[in-house]
Amino acid sequence: MIRVLLVDDQQLVRAGLRMLCESDVDIEVVAEADNGRDAVRLAGELHPDVVMMDLRMPGMDGTTATARIRAAHPTCRVVVVTTFDDDDHLYPALAAGACGFLVKDAAPAELLAGIHRAAEGDSPFSPGVLRRLVDRAVRSREAEPAAVLPRITPREHDVLQLVAAGLTNQEIADQLHLGITTVKTHVTSLMTKTGSPNRVRLAMLAVRASRPPSPDTTA
Repeated sequence: MIRVLLVDDQQLVRAGLRMLCESDVDIEVVAEADNGRDAVRLAGELHPDVVMMDLRMPGMDGTTATARIRAAHPTCRVVVVTTFDDDDHLYPALAAGACGFLVKDAAPAELLAGIHRAAEGDSPFSPGVLRRLVDRAVRSREAEPAAVLPRITPREHDVLQLVAAGLTNQEIADQLHLGITTVKTHVTSLMTKTGSPNRVRLAMLAVRASRPPSPDTTA
């Protein structure tokens, strides 16, 4: 069962998200909050697996609340759900520790899949948002010195390229004929070796690399 905390200052939005979550037998809504301060408090009291976080709220905003929740509860996954998908909101939220970014007009199936992906350690992004992240990484590659990647194993190299392409852990597992647990292990190893705090930074680092990383054939 995935325990979810819903955070949005609009009661109608929270009600819609609750109804959507309750349609999934694997998701339990443990609480709701209409501001960032209450979200931080409830996260500390209830220890949800996933927080669905709005950004613009009275008092403490979603970005600040995300940073505080992540600092106090590193295993809690925060997914931003907002109407504001511009860079001024996207990058501060990611820097605060959000693992995903979904727009409110996303299809219900996409929102539910986002909760499951976040709970599994993945990073759910609406397609348009993910494309913008990759485009920015490509521009950075052209304007900045190429990123230098560490020595990695051949299989990690394969996984890294698919992470950079935006594939989920399950999609990577299917394409490489690996178990999902094995893929998660490779992704964790890559994040550790590159110092990437989350999957998104790992993907952007891979895109910024000017050449494929040199596989470590000794590993």
